[in-house]
Amino acid sequence: MLWKGRRQSDNVQDARGEGGGGMGLPGGFGRGGRLPMGPRVSTRGGGLSGIILLVILFFALRACGIDPMQILSGGDGSAPSGGQVTQGGAPANDEMTQFVRTVLAETEDTWNGIFQAEGLKYEEPKLVLFSGQVSSACGYASAASGPFYCPNDRRVYLDTSFFHQLDRQFGAAGDFAQAYVIAHEVGHHVQNLTGILPKFNQMRQQMSEVDANEMSMRVELQADCFAGVWGYYTDQKGILEKGDVEEALNAAQQIGDDTLQKRMQGYVVPESFNHGTSEQRQRWFARGLQSGKLSECDTFNNPI
Repeated sequence: MLWKGRRQSDNVQDARGEGGGGMGLPGGFGRGGRLPMGPRVSTRGGGLSGIILLVILFFALRACGIDPMQILSGGDGSAPSGGQVTQGGAPANDEMTQFVRTVLAETEDTWNGIFQAEGLKYEEPKLVLFSGQVSSACGYASAASGPFYCPNDRRVYLDTSFFHQLDRQFGAAGDFAQAYVIAHEVGHHVQNLTGILPKFNQMRQQMSEVDANEMSMRVELQADCFAGVWGYYTDQKGILEKGDVEEALNAAQQIGDDTLQKRMQGYVVPESFNHGTSEQRQRWFARGLQSGKLSECDTFNNPI
């Protein structure tokens, strides 16, 4: 991925060095239903030009120690302040920070353009880099939660040690695989702005856990498709290199529910899936990447 020398976003806060160490399975991105549920937030008309009728958010907050009742009551905990010292004393503008800032800037360019074409204004999210643990408006989370998006403060949270885990533990190396992680979480922000995530808060109390898990997959697969749409416009700029798409598809393969369950426990429990199988995640990412159209990302009115 030819990211060096491109515009870097100012919407990154560096809170590394404020928490402890430790890594875990990906959360809002790859595993375990850790995307917190937030208050009603929507843009004009509640969505983008008629592509979404039914919307759902992740389910299992308990897995990352976040109290759903606190979130549903509209708690307004603050996001961490932007520290200037990173873990291990690395400079705040190290190469990883520059990479994250650049990828976030590319998502800003893409989604600003898409929203403008729909007559809407895109509200750019903040991205918080942390190490080990972090306090967000959706509660306290550790690195075990993995990358996640908090709709309460409209921030993406990322412990960059997850990128090392993605490479070493999951066998998904490469800068575009890492960019896919960020683009997926930004996809959740788009869902929040368009009313997708808030809708779930109205519906989840009437849903069984199995039903919520099934619909959570639709939200996750749509975020994968949105990441693919971003990849389409990024490729149009000539930024992608040979092998980049394969890196992202491999990442989607490695963090599918079925693949992770087989790796961890030797068998799969399909009714517990809440992100999608490896095949589904690859297919929906590729669908957005090949078309560049939001209309192709309607996971709620099409078979997944």
